[in-house]
Amino acid sequence: MIFLDNLINGLSLGSIYAIIALGYTMVYGIAKMLNFAHGDVIMVGAYIAFCGLQYWGIPPVLAFLLAMVVCTILGITIEGLAYRPLRQATSLAVLITAIGMSYLLQNIALMIWGANPKSFPTTFINSTSLHLGKINISSATLITILVSIVIMVLLTLFTSKTKLGKAMRCVSEDRGAAELMGINVNRTISLTFAIGSALAAIAGILLCSSYPILQPTTGSMPGIKAFTAAVFGGIGSIPGAMLGGVLLGIIEIFGKAYISTELGDAIVFAVLIIVLLFKPAGLLGKPMREKV
Repeated sequence: MIFLDNLINGLSLGSIYAIIALGYTMVYGIAKMLNFAHGDVIMVGAYIAFCGLQYWGIPPVLAFLLAMVVCTILGITIEGLAYRPLRQATSLAVLITAIGMSYLLQNIALMIWGANPKSFPTTFINSTSLHLGKINISSATLITILVSIVIMVLLTLFTSKTKLGKAMRCVSEDRGAAELMGINVNRTISLTFAIGSALAAIAGILLCSSYPILQPTTGSMPGIKAFTAAVFGGIGSIPGAMLGGVLLGIIEIFGKAYISTELGDAIVFAVLIIVLLFKPAGLLGKPMREKV
């Protein structure tokens, strides 16, 4: 029974990592940039939902949608102001900008909402449970797993079946050729950041519904782990992000349960290193061949 409980908890946590990792992998797959401020967009989304419920008294569904809208606008703004000017810059310049943007969002949140942790409303997702024999599965867990699966399927269909999705794939393969075909590269990349940031809002709400402590650094560690999950599964691959997130969540929960609670995070990163030694492109990633 303890094994099954841990497995369910791992699937729930892994599904949250998967949703965040899908945002990472969308941005990297199209723009070839790593948005390390993504974890802080998660935090902003959770704070907006918190304010909607706690201070403004709006229904949970509207608070959910408001958080998605705010994070979508934030993602487009970050791309336009911080990343667009750096598309031709070195990877180091992009990395420094991303870290700076992350600290900027954290400090803005600190000024607005303060340093004291806030208790995220447990009424956001109904706290009822599903009973399967002696196993109790909370509604938050069920919703989290279901939402992650739905998002992965919708993103896969979007990128493979729609005109905008095909434009994204074209930009990912060759920006120059995409421009010659009449694709607006700037708008396509902005749309990618918008989708990734909307997913961050969803992930932030689900994360705080399961672990109801909200503070300016809430998204930092989940963001890092979700990036790890994206690399683990194969960054740039939508199914890979899903697989990497779920496996990482399960590994973390079982590592804390059966090895050490203090070493849980270290175990996660150690597994990543081992996997990348044998599969540098990740579990479902495509090896990159350099032409000489």
